[in-house]
Amino acid sequence: MTAREPKLDADQFASISKALADPKRFDLLQRLAEATDAPTCSSVCGWLGLAPATVSHHLRELETAGLVHIERDGKFARISLRRDVLAAYVKQLASL
Repeated sequence: MTAREPKLDADQFASISKALADPKRFDLLQRLAEATDAPTCSSVCGWLGLAPATVSHHLRELETAGLVHIERDGKFARISLRRDVLAAYVKQLASL
């Protein structure tokens, strides 16, 4: 049995497009796709060479768009790519 691909409405499609338009967020998404484990926020800061507040902003945009899932555990947070949402976006974009 395969996982269901989410259906994107027009607002979420636009939100994802806006999120991916920023080069830093796109870079972050690429790095998440290559990661073997869900990295922490501090790891992401090291990847991008940005201040924690800036990384937090970018992560919030990606989370709002539905592209990442942030699992909070005390003072730590692990970030994972929502591959199902990204696949649905790519599929919808390709159908234009």
